[in-house]
Amino acid sequence: MSSDRLYSTGKITEDFTFNENVAEIFDDMLDRSIPCYQTVIKLSAALIRQLSAPGGNVYDLGCSTGTTLLTLSRLLADMNLNFTGIDNAPAMLDKARRKAEMYCRGSVITFHSDDITRGNLPGADVILCQYTMQFIRPLQRPEFIRRLHDCLNPGGVLLLSEKVISHNSRLNRKYIDVYYDFKRQQGYSELEIAAKREALENVLIPFSIRENEDLLKDCGFAEVEPFFQWVNFASFVALKENR
Repeated sequence: MSSDRLYSTGKITEDFTFNENVAEIFDDMLDRSIPCYQTVIKLSAALIRQLSAPGGNVYDLGCSTGTTLLTLSRLLADMNLNFTGIDNAPAMLDKARRKAEMYCRGSVITFHSDDITRGNLPGADVILCQYTMQFIRPLQRPEFIRRLHDCLNPGGVLLLSEKVISHNSRLNRKYIDVYYDFKRQQGYSELEIAAKREALENVLIPFSIRENEDLLKDCGFAEVEPFFQWVNFASFVALKENR
């Protein structure tokens, strides 16, 4: 795994985008930039086991380099699930396919290039959006979530993880300070932290926990609950009515 030194010079030539340079170091970036990243994947596997039947269809929207599906396919091998990753970044998909072949998972995971806000999800039993919706423009999110709800089979499951904000300005500032301390502990310099923040400005737009919950409920999900939170990162499970 290549080390994330993308912003080591502090120079910003463009807004953050999922290009070849990012794809090369993305696995390291996720592990060092998202607290408890692997824990959330393992919790997602546990929820899928409890809430979904064997043989179902699992879709990962914005699958990037396929890390989530590779882990799920290993942890849930006995359930004979069908795993599909969808992304619109060719460099990410190329790496995902190489990793799937390297770990002998090419027969159980397929990857497709498509716009996640418009692509088809036939027979979806589980949909994953791991730190993906935060890159969709806020005005487009209700239509996106309604579409996911409509694509799911009755009783289907949406697992959503996002960076979040607090509307309490003091707490929000302190949460950000705690997060930057975490990044320093992962070996990122002050220069890298500042450059990454600038590159993501107006590209990654987080909602609060309440805003995410309200969005999921307003778009038709019968039951919505957070299942994990680390300061300014949160994961939600949303269930479609079973009928």
